[in-house]
Amino acid sequence: MAIKRDIKYINRDFNDFRTRLTEFAKTYFPNTYNDFTPSSPGMMFMEMSSYVGDVLSFYLDNQIQETFIQYARQTNNLYELAYLLGYKPKVTTAATVQLDFYQQVPAASGAPDYNYVLQIGENAVIQSTADPNITFITQDIIDFSTSSSLSPTETSIYQISAGVPQSYLLKKSVNAISATINTATFSFGIPEQFPTVTISDANIIGILDIIDSDGNIWYQVDHLGQDLVYDSVRNTNVNNPNFSTDSNVPFLLQTKQVQRRFASRFLNETTLQLQFGAGNTGDNDEEIIPNPNNVGLGLPFEKDKLTTAFSPTNFIFTNTYGIAPSNTTLTVRYLTGGGVAANVSEGVLTTISTADINFLNSNLPDNATTQAIFNSVAVNNPAAASGGQDGDSIEEIRQNTLSSFQNQLRTVTAEDYTLRALSLPPQYGTVAKAYATAQKLENILPGETPATLDLYVLGYDSNKKLTNTSTALKNNLRTYLSQYRVLNDSISIKDGYVVNIGVNFEIITYPDYNGNEVLTPCITLLQDYFNVDKWQINEPILLKDLYITLDQVEGVQTVKNIEVVNKAGSDLGYSNYSYDVKGATVNNTVYPSIDPMIFEVKYPNTDIKGRVVSL
Repeated sequence: MAIKRDIKYINRDFNDFRTRLTEFAKTYFPNTYNDFTPSSPGMMFMEMSSYVGDVLSFYLDNQIQETFIQYARQTNNLYELAYLLGYKPKVTTAATVQLDFYQQVPAASGAPDYNYVLQIGENAVIQSTADPNITFITQDIIDFSTSSSLSPTETSIYQISAGVPQSYLLKKSVNAISATINTATFSFGIPEQFPTVTISDANIIGILDIIDSDGNIWYQVDHLGQDLVYDSVRNTNVNNPNFSTDSNVPFLLQTKQVQRRFASRFLNETTLQLQFGAGNTGDNDEEIIPNPNNVGLGLPFEKDKLTTAFSPTNFIFTNTYGIAPSNTTLTVRYLTGGGVAANVSEGVLTTISTADINFLNSNLPDNATTQAIFNSVAVNNPAAASGGQDGDSIEEIRQNTLSSFQNQLRTVTAEDYTLRALSLPPQYGTVAKAYATAQKLENILPGETPATLDLYVLGYDSNKKLTNTSTALKNNLRTYLSQYRVLNDSISIKDGYVVNIGVNFEIITYPDYNGNEVLTPCITLLQDYFNVDKWQINEPILLKDLYITLDQVEGVQTVKNIEVVNKAGSDLGYSNYSYDVKGATVNNTVYPSIDPMIFEVKYPNTDIKGRVVSL
């Protein structure tokens, strides 16, 4: 008959295992073995068993820890959990900027001679004169021959002689992002289900396009079950004669069902994985218009529209996941770059690659005038680039994932809009800070259409200081939010207010400590406390937390005083907004203003000052 043993399952470390094994031997084998000295053979085996148990416990605890987004520490696990919960981590973010392009044209009968207009292709490369390694690419074709409300061409007299114009200057403005185009090729043989390929590079922004050796385009989707994409085509008479006369609409948006599609996901900071489908090429691509007769055609067995969750981007449900590439070579163009360093200052994006410039009229004579017009092309950025940001930190991945899971792509509450603004895809720029609130009647400007929400946003400059976002970034954000907002919601995107502050503090040290050696860690802690990454719009300053933080520094006996002061004035490098800090301080809390604002210690090395005083 088996003897029932008293086995404990709560031992977790080496000492617990060894103690329990010793007690177990003494209890159940008192006459078999009783030498428990540290050098005995029995204790050697017990300690070896304890060692194995401790190691197994460690790995078991580690595996459990790595399954929770709140506690996971390994980067690849964090990325996997983030995607599982619906958040796409960012490894870098492209800066956005508006560029002004110029070209000269000769005069003909007192008007510009449009036979000499140029066209600059999409993805034209613009280089920074301050740092040649930083390049921007345009997002649209620049056609000086057309002018519309969306893409106006400004015309001015450039040269005049005896009161007669000799040449004109044409100007167009377009948006650009900080990126470099890279190319990778992948060959596929016999078809495989859900094949994957990886791209390894630093600062990958995303995929620009994928084309196979037969000229077919492969479309990026959020997940392989999504077979509908938005496709834009030029508004020409060939594509649609009904709307071709509308010069204010250069592109038409269509819904297109595609089989050649792929999904992408980052495995870590430097590796991007592309996954393709599992089907074949038996079905044809089809451009469709949603209507009551085709919604739900792909549902199994029958059309049951009562309990089906329809998505506006995938209203025809199928059990296919796209086709797998076979017997072809895919050419993948992807973008790299971005980061805080890409937030270049104004007036430095002036070098353009001439390979992207062409005359629309191919019959022009090859003479000095033609060459002079070609050489007249110039570019400049009148405002600094903004939105560039480094990749998500581990803590940012955790917090953004938890928020994204609660949101689940809907934008209903003010918090939903804040999160969605912060989730702007990196190729369109990044919003550093966002705050959504119901619009107040007193904030409506004369002639302004009332909105449901005011969304206040801020970006970073090249030194990672808070600044207003560019018009290009706001336009990208407005377009992005339109996919998620509720139908009757209207949003007004505005610049948030930045109030620069400094911190002065006084401490009393213990007698045996050097005052300067104690001040240094105090200042370092406050610099970390006021790190701009940790602050949000409308967040108050809790002076009590500052006292507690400094009290924890070794050598500090008492924190005598902490004072928060306003720093203002553009001539000193600060924000122009003054703020009555003393008037806003109540019960050791510095409250923000009614208008959405954020406190920023802009120069932490000089604006945080401390001194040691005596009792």
